[in-house]
Amino acid sequence: MHELFTVLPPGEAFASLGSGCSPIGRVETVPLADALGRVLADRITARETLPAFARSTMDGYAVRAADTHGASEQSPAYLRVVDDVPSAVVPQVEVGAREAIRIHTGAMLPPGADAVVMVEDTNIHGDEVEVLDAVASGESVLAVGEDVRAGTTALPAGRRLRAADLGGLAALGIGAVAVRAKPRVAVVSTGDEVVPVGATPGPAQVRDVNATTVAAVVQQAGGIAVPCGIVPDDAVTLEAALRAALGEADALVLSAGSSVSVQDLTARVVARLGAPGVLVHGIAIKPGKPTVLALCDGKPVVGLPGNPASALVVAWRIVRPLVRLLAGEPVQPDGLGDERALSAVLDVPVPSRPGREDFVPCTLARAETGELHATPVFGASNLIFTQVRADALIAVPLDRSGLGTGEHVRVIVP
Repeated sequence: MHELFTVLPPGEAFASLGSGCSPIGRVETVPLADALGRVLADRITARETLPAFARSTMDGYAVRAADTHGASEQSPAYLRVVDDVPSAVVPQVEVGAREAIRIHTGAMLPPGADAVVMVEDTNIHGDEVEVLDAVASGESVLAVGEDVRAGTTALPAGRRLRAADLGGLAALGIGAVAVRAKPRVAVVSTGDEVVPVGATPGPAQVRDVNATTVAAVVQQAGGIAVPCGIVPDDAVTLEAALRAALGEADALVLSAGSSVSVQDLTARVVARLGAPGVLVHGIAIKPGKPTVLALCDGKPVVGLPGNPASALVVAWRIVRPLVRLLAGEPVQPDGLGDERALSAVLDVPVPSRPGREDFVPCTLARAETGELHATPVFGASNLIFTQVRADALIAVPLDRSGLGTGEHVRVIVP
């Protein structure tokens, strides 16, 4: 009879693995059209100052703010309109005392003006504008350099590029960027009972669910999943397959064979793949306790449970931040921080045990009051459709023995 492995809290377990990993060194240059979701390899320094000229954010009238002080609907200010500045035209007329120039959104602020009165706060009478509200200096105006200044950091290295980031790069005239190559993660399934998705399972056989879900988590995290097939429960065959898979990838994730039964080969085989070998065998998480974390000659290896729900939860908790780390993104030592977390009111109590992280599937619904409510989806933890029916996962902290009805809880949307 094997002794049950000693478990570590998930944060400590991830830290022990992550501290030995480094971002992959491969870099490639891609056009902006292909850069969404990629990780910047180098810091982007602004080559220009934006805006390069002071401009209006509204349709209205460029004025000297002092000329509008005290203006109201009961006591308007009256200014003489001396010009009209359309967009893309350099104004030639200066705004003098008690004067105004008609201006359009995005147009250059004429000399002498320091504010813009919105057209909604004016009435026009021939060549005179009636100002119904006072403005302060700088109001409705974008100042030179208010967005970014030449020589400053526009985007830091390690940034996963979003739509707004691409817009900023376009504004600076940068049409292509150097990004980290996507980490390649080999995905291996093990077990004599596991058959491909397209096969019809025989007696005592199951389809390979984990290869699909793990690959999806890898892709969501910004990596490339490299499918390496199904390997039977044979130590020699498994070791050869894992060595080949690891040789073609930056990391390896395999599922099944990680608990303590006679057939569970993962820990023993992984220990032979390179130094220092197995770092963690068992983490304090439910579902997903029988997890193996290893570092083999500089490459991380994660052995997931064969249980589809357990494999999916651990892939989210461990594999996702690992892929981000390899891609060069900043990752917290415990692996948390990038998940989409919400606060919800718990409708049904959730039991737990202190000393482990529990992730309980739940549905989410918005009450008439506007509060988000979470209802646990109870079912056997090894059923994949328990996860399919859920909208999120209720996160039960390590130090809690359960969560009560009406309590505000943290829910994770994977």
